[in-house]
Amino acid sequence: MSTTPAAGEHRHSLVLASASPARLSTLRRAGLDPRVVVSGVDESTLTDPDPARFVAGLAELKGRAVAERLEPGEERWLLACDSVLALDGAILGKPDDHADAVRRWQRMRGRTGVLHTGHFLLDLGSGTVVRRSVATRVHFAEVSDAEIEAYVATGEPLAVAGAFTVDGLGGPFVQGVEGDHHNVVGLSLPVLREMFGELGVLWTDLWRRS
Repeated sequence: MSTTPAAGEHRHSLVLASASPARLSTLRRAGLDPRVVVSGVDESTLTDPDPARFVAGLAELKGRAVAERLEPGEERWLLACDSVLALDGAILGKPDDHADAVRRWQRMRGRTGVLHTGHFLLDLGSGTVVRRSVATRVHFAEVSDAEIEAYVATGEPLAVAGAFTVDGLGGPFVQGVEGDHHNVVGLSLPVLREMFGELGVLWTDLWRRS
């Protein structure tokens, strides 16, 4: 049986368990109107040397924490995501501070990393869960020390996994991507569409209605 909502039931039918403005903006541009509920979980409690498993675990940790706080019937679905950059076998989340971000960029420039994003989608009515980890290769430009210092001074790299963005000030420092560019921003829209499909939900039925 389809869990697709009837017309007029779309607004805030999705909870986004993420504080990321980029994820919220991506979903809104794609026609969805989620309600944001931040998990506040301690991410240091989870460790895994495999970046795909690590982000999948973090996404589920956030999603489960938020789901426990929701009142029954408030929303229909919950989405949680988390991202890291893998480089030289290391898993890189948000930089610790300014100096750490500078060191990251000195290490990343002219090289290629893999941005992993874990997706956790929960049907709040049935309890059915769909999980995905998506990887996108990111080619970084050969930026100068002066460019790195100026970029880190803006504060943008300190707030994002991998210390870079493709949809902000960091865009000119990314030479190219292999895979879904939405995934680098914070979530993969094509994969999310497939995940909803597994729940019997047509993506176009999620579009907000005026």
